[in-house]
Amino acid sequence: MKKITTLLATASVCAGMLMSFNASAVTTLKVGTWLPPTAPQNAVVWPTWAKWVEEATEGRVKVELEYGLGHPKSMFDLVEDQVIDASFTVNGYVPGRFSLGKLAELPGESPNAEKASVALWDVQEKYFNKANEYDGLKLLGLFVHGPGQLHTTFPVNSLADIKDKKIRIGGGVVNEMGQILGVTPVGAPAPKIYEMMQQGVVEGVFLPVLDLKYLRVAEVSKYLTAFPDGMYTTTFSIFMNPDSFDALSEKDQQALMSVSGEKLSRLAGKAWGDADADGYAEAKANGIVINKLTDSDPMVTEFKAATASMSAEWIEQADAKNVDGQAALDMFRSLAK
Repeated sequence: MKKITTLLATASVCAGMLMSFNASAVTTLKVGTWLPPTAPQNAVVWPTWAKWVEEATEGRVKVELEYGLGHPKSMFDLVEDQVIDASFTVNGYVPGRFSLGKLAELPGESPNAEKASVALWDVQEKYFNKANEYDGLKLLGLFVHGPGQLHTTFPVNSLADIKDKKIRIGGGVVNEMGQILGVTPVGAPAPKIYEMMQQGVVEGVFLPVLDLKYLRVAEVSKYLTAFPDGMYTTTFSIFMNPDSFDALSEKDQQALMSVSGEKLSRLAGKAWGDADADGYAEAKANGIVINKLTDSDPMVTEFKAATASMSAEWIEQADAKNVDGQAALDMFRSLAK
């Protein structure tokens, strides 16, 4: 009897220790990134979100960055295959899969990255979720970078000057825009741009101004042509493996999402948009000729006329996915501007 009592007591203590261990166990989410440590996503967005997640889960969930995992487009596969738990990348790197997010990329629609990022998330929640474009992924946030501009090794005084020029494009709406403008498109991931411009493989790129610093484009470019509302922008998704998400307790799932969604989208949009100031400073430091256009500039008028049909084409694409394209565009415009 005494032995049985002792065994029961020991079992009770062990069970209590196990429960205590499980309650205090820490889950570390591995987050993949493909940009350098100084880029806004890695210097601002991920560290801030990691702090939010840790605080919201009372230390039960932590975030760890992993660099150098390959081409940015591979992030979707790496997360879906649970090689890593979460990541972010450019929607346009996977043509056809994420067509609805191109709404925010349309010329002149996203002059402010923070407002546009929040607007895109809200439109996603109201109109786009039902299209299931993120099937196989847990969507955590959406954002855009600052207005995309034109960076070249030659002066640009009219749109005719870029016709047939070898221009790097990155996917999404910018590909369609480049076709309309008659450039010779050269596809490549963002980290390859410095090398391509240095070697003369391309004569220009469409990029936000921040990349003059963070991708060192200021060292290989000579001219910046800046449109007042930008030429386009790029949609990024922040996503997680559904099984990794489901492995968290319900309490921690709710905590993680409380610091994701619109809050994470706003954080990312603001960080990327604010970084354009660093790009302009880098341009001046490297002697780049900056041509800031105004709404009355003939080149701006010409650009707006050339790209005017793109919004109608996007509406058709949205309608084909049983999404009210016009209503989504109207909502986005009212929130983004």
